[in-house]
Amino acid sequence: MIEVVVKVGGSLSRGANLRALCLLLAELGCERRLLAVPGGGPFADTVRDCDGRYGLSDDASHWMAILAMDQFGYLLSDLIPRSEPARDAQAARKIALSGRVPVLMPFDLLRRTDPLPHNWMVTSDSISAWVAELVRAPKLVLLKSVDGLSDCLGRDARDGGLPGLVTLRQLARWEGVDPYLATILAGSGLDLWIINGNTPDLLKELLGQGTTRGTRLQR
Repeated sequence: MIEVVVKVGGSLSRGANLRALCLLLAELGCERRLLAVPGGGPFADTVRDCDGRYGLSDDASHWMAILAMDQFGYLLSDLIPRSEPARDAQAARKIALSGRVPVLMPFDLLRRTDPLPHNWMVTSDSISAWVAELVRAPKLVLLKSVDGLSDCLGRDARDGGLPGLVTLRQLARWEGVDPYLATILAGSGLDLWIINGNTPDLLKELLGQGTTRGTRLQR
């Protein structure tokens, strides 16, 4: 079983610590079975720009954006030592069991199953949650370039203390995740965390100690 799905937000490609994060993912992959899901990053931004310029159909922009995730996935796979691209759940489990890090290339999987609406309400956040349910992972970590939801909801994620807790209703109102994510999580028992991927040690602390600075979905 995959123990944790880690979504690497595309915004992290603009920071200075993506390589350090990828090295940490390789280290953590030797200790536990994890699956990395890429965001869209600058590749998805190109799709948004084309959509704004040409008024693309929902279908075209949806599949182009998922192909953008594949592109960022190849980047991550190149930066994460001993990682390997995975195109379905079975391949991801096999790679993780070998002590390597599977990096999901979601296009083929989603093209076959087509489980999500075709609009910009669905991004890699919702896709990573759907993937976590598919592989039966108990934990989903969204790595973003902010310290969880506390920045926007006025809650204190205190250093060294308990993380900020948010409800599904609060999550649905926050612009830092896509609007469809709360819909998927409403029917699941996923342990969701949102932490800053620009500080890779937060992920190490979370997986090692069970808590860190960030935001957790209240269940």
